[in-house]
Amino acid sequence: MAKAKRLYGCTECGATFPKWAGQCADCGAWNTLVETMIESGGAAAPSGRAGWTGQQAQIKTLAEVSVEEIPRFTTSSTELDRVLGGGLVDGSVVLIGGDPGIGKSTILLQTLCNIAVGMPALYVTGEESQQQVAMRSRRLGLPQDQLKVMTETCIETIIATARVEKPRVMVIDSIQTIFTEQLQSAPGGVAQVRESTALLVRYAKQSGTAIFLVGHVTKEGSLAGPRVLEHMVDTVLYFEGESDGRLRLLRAVKNRFGAVNELGVFGMTDRGLKEVSNPSAIFLNRTQEEVPGSVVMATWEGTRPMLVEVQALVDDSHLANPRRVTLGLDQNRLAMLLAVLHRHGGIPTHDQDVFLNVVGGVKVLETASDLALLAAVMSSLRNRPLAHGLLVFGEIGLSGEVRPVPSGQERLKEAAKHGFKRAIVPKGNAPKEPPAGLQVIAVTRLEQALDALFE
Repeated sequence: MAKAKRLYGCTECGATFPKWAGQCADCGAWNTLVETMIESGGAAAPSGRAGWTGQQAQIKTLAEVSVEEIPRFTTSSTELDRVLGGGLVDGSVVLIGGDPGIGKSTILLQTLCNIAVGMPALYVTGEESQQQVAMRSRRLGLPQDQLKVMTETCIETIIATARVEKPRVMVIDSIQTIFTEQLQSAPGGVAQVRESTALLVRYAKQSGTAIFLVGHVTKEGSLAGPRVLEHMVDTVLYFEGESDGRLRLLRAVKNRFGAVNELGVFGMTDRGLKEVSNPSAIFLNRTQEEVPGSVVMATWEGTRPMLVEVQALVDDSHLANPRRVTLGLDQNRLAMLLAVLHRHGGIPTHDQDVFLNVVGGVKVLETASDLALLAAVMSSLRNRPLAHGLLVFGEIGLSGEVRPVPSGQERLKEAAKHGFKRAIVPKGNAPKEPPAGLQVIAVTRLEQALDALFE
């Protein structure tokens, strides 16, 4: 093996230097030099820089490439399988991120304990002792006879042990605590995270072992470490929800083996994370009393519709610049829709504070929430409750038109299944035959939708 030489590369321009400096001499950027490695022979590249898949370069035509369906195996969790695209793929690398205490280690320990009953599995922890992992598994009532636990932070030792044990699934908790002996920087640094992940990805592709990586997040909510970390892995999952709440949402933002933006819903209990098979029923746990500022919309998450409640509070503002506060919705889109409401609906809110919230901690980022958002604002502004069995969804354009949204038929079927009686939807989403028991009101303009709200 060629002897490795340490250099420091600039993350902005790519220039390399033999010594670390606070400023890059080429581009002038500050604090961008990170430790890296090259082979002294010059021809071979380090394992972290090339050949992440561990395969030799081959050239084939597209017709020669096998397109057989990728075999999957279950994780014993229906919601986790849904987010992964139908199950776990051999040789895949899955990165799970989320706030501290959100449940990352809990769901992986539950998954591995169940998987270990039928196939070999290895849980590698760099943050806890074996006693702590065993105590948590006993508290959660998990099977403990088959799962093997290892406390180690050196990536070379971890891979050497994995080659002997040959696990089908392996968890690394967390990648920020892992280091390689080839670098002198501290664990958690950009170079250490990148090189350690590259070695794990290469091992996964060569051996067929499916690997889960736990990643820390920054205070902004993004995964800590280099951005290349998300490009190297096959799947990136994010845990969402409040640490003191009972619901946890697992969302896929990258998946090479399935659809992205798929959502899994879990409930946190004293026995760990439990699957929520019917999330609409959880999010629609409303009181029977009709209150102003509340409306139900149908959002589309991955491959299924989900009914959520949108709440609005509009109140007189005593500030020069009225507040626009949103939880689970886009704040900039709220400001735009309020301007559309004034221009095309003739209803000003320039002297009102507007607060919006999606019940249950769900983040609704699609434009289908536009009509429901304004319906909740109008209900609170006029202090008039909307009908309890009313469903609203649709996109609103700047000229006041109501545009159709994808999967409108499935949204209406979900509403009918939960007993809704009326639905205000874009005309392009109106079905020829509405679901049984559901009256569909099709609108093309914002003014029509506002008139239909309080009928």
